[in-house]
This record gives sequence, C-alpha cells and structure tokens, in this order.
Amino acid sequence: MGLHFETSEFADRLARLTQQMHEERLDALLLFAQESMYWLTGYDTFGYCFFQTLVVKADGTMALLTRSADLRQARQTSIIENIHIWVDRVNADPTVDLKNLLVEMDLLGARIGVEYDTHGMTGRIARLLDTQLMAFGQISDASYLVSRLRLIKSPTEIAYVERAAALADDALDAALSLTKAGADEAAILAAMQGAVLAGGGDYPANEFIIGSGVDALLCRYKAGRRRLDANDQLTLEWAGAYAHYHAAMMRTIVIGEPSYRHRELYNACLENIRAIETVLKPGHTFGDVFDVHSKIMEERGLSRHRLNACGYSLGARFSPSWMEHQMFHVGNPQPIVPGMSLFVHMIIMDSDSGTAMTLGQTYLTTDDEPKALSRHPLDFINL
Repeated sequence: MGLHFETSEFADRLARLTQQMHEERLDALLLFAQESMYWLTGYDTFGYCFFQTLVVKADGTMALLTRSADLRQARQTSIIENIHIWVDRVNADPTVDLKNLLVEMDLLGARIGVEYDTHGMTGRIARLLDTQLMAFGQISDASYLVSRLRLIKSPTEIAYVERAAALADDALDAALSLTKAGADEAAILAAMQGAVLAGGGDYPANEFIIGSGVDALLCRYKAGRRRLDANDQLTLEWAGAYAHYHAAMMRTIVIGEPSYRHRELYNACLENIRAIETVLKPGHTFGDVFDVHSKIMEERGLSRHRLNACGYSLGARFSPSWMEHQMFHVGNPQPIVPGMSLFVHMIIMDSDSGTAMTLGQTYLTTDDEPKALSRHPLDFINL
C-alpha cells in the first residue's frame, strides 16, 4: 500500500478519535471531509466531489461507502478493508445505500455524529441524509471533532510540513529569478508551481494567488495575466505542498521605485508579525494573536485597510482550500499548544492610494518561541 504513515500511527489516531467519541457519547461518526479520511486511514482521492462517507463506530470498526471509481484508490492508498460501492444511475440516492449500511452495522437507535461543515457535503446531500437518518437515534453536528484532533501534528506530520516549507521557499526563489519589469505573470506562476512539483511536492489545495498593478490588492486567485510595468507591485500567496501537507507564504514585491506608502505599510506588517511572534506560544489563544494584530493596525491608522483575520492553522488539506477551520480572528478561544503548524499573514490593502503590502510565513509552535519554517527573511523585496 502507498501509505504515508506507519500503521501504528493510524492506530494511535483511531484510538484518539474513539476516545473522543466516547467522551461525546457518540456511537458512530460519519466522515465526509476528505482530510479526515486521509488523516485516519491514508485514503487519498478527489472522489469527495461525489458522495462518499467513512463510517466510524465507537468500537473502531470502519466502513467506506464510495463510487466504483474510488474502489482501487481506497485499496491502494488506505488501511480501509470494508469498502461498499453505490452505483451511478439515474436519480441515484446514495444516502439510501448509506442507511442500509448503517442498519447492517447495527446502528439503529444509535447516537451518530455527522461532519456537515465540509466541502464534501453539499446542501442537497445534507437534506437527503437528514431524511434517511430520521429512522436512527440522536443525530448531532460533529464537524470539528476530527478537525480539533488534527491541530497537533505528529513527528511525521511535522517532517512533511517542514518539507512543504522548503518547497515554498523554492517557489519564492523561482519567482524572484523572473520578477522584473516586463516579466509575464504566467511565467512567474508556472515557475513557482513547477518548483514545488519538481521538488517532489503536490498540487496545492487551492490555487496560488498572483496579482500585479491594481490586482495586487486582491487576495484571491483570478483568471487573466499581465506583464509587469517598470514601476509595479506584485502580490503572491502560495504554499509548498508535500503529502498534502501545506506550508504557506505571502509577499508583496515592489518592482522599480517603491513609494513612501509601500515602505510605511511594510513597516506595519513587519512590526505586526514580530509582535505576534511573542504570543504565538503556549499560554495564549488564537484570539490573542488577532488582538495583537488589531491593536497595531489601529495604532497606525490602518484598521480599515486590514482584514478580519490574520492567519490560520495548516495541515493536510484537499481542494478547494488549504485553510483548516481554526483561524486567528476576534474572540477565538482555541489555545496555542506545541506541535501546531500556523500560517501568520499580514494583508494591508489601501484602495485609496492603490497600494498593496503583504507579508506572511508558516510557523511551528514549540514549548516556547515559535519556529519560523522559511529560510527566507521577512525583508522588504524591491526588484
């Protein structure tokens, strides 16, 4: 089997999950998030764009319900032995197949948790599922049960995150080698993604972000490319990805003569990240991180140019997003503990002057100070 982890690590994860299920009084859990299935079993596919679910009972029994196209995928990439297939057909309703499977697994009257908050669960599927589960016992939203367990990375996971971070650095090197007046965004983007793939990495869970000129103020991917002007700004957000583990970075590069506003916004970004590094450790929460960010932005008169979050947890993720659920936003009580991989980003978009500035990198939390995973310094980049 093409497993990325030792079977003992999967056994430990299952033990942690079933212990949590017992604490939350769940007899079974229906996993729809692909990253949950990957973390628990190694199952690696993009088949979650169709209906599939992994049933996990509190005694550790597991069964996968999926399509025929993913039968061999499950056999070759995971430890799952009990695989059931629902058949593609006109007016197919795989939730009926799931109901029958749950009956076979003796779960009538059981307390069942469901991962509702995931890209593998559409509104239509949720409605069909809820209808079929009416015959069972208590149904609850367990969207974040596995997500919380995945926050703390094992030594093998940390090694994958560190490899992803090295690939992210390689991607920045590739971008810097091409970025100059007249350079084509398409060539820069191709070089960055090529560096990750050439280094043994994967496609990321979402597109790299690239934008210059006025589009440098966007923090989402959009179609269309342009060439850089003699005086320009280029915003990049990307991630190295290895075994689906991500390490993200973000930079705004100034081409030609930087404006005073570019320098001013960069100084605010750097001050903010350095201040956040002092609270990105045990004894603080995700909300504390955002509070530091918000305070500095307010003191510099930049509150209306900032976003309402300044980073998030990273790990093994699948399309359409490399972001995990836990974010740095106001009031988030999630404690920071050792073994987390966390992306901190500063994004300042001044639409009044048309000036963009961003700065970001991924950290590993420790017993004390956070460890920056990039070999690149947080210097102002002017080419």
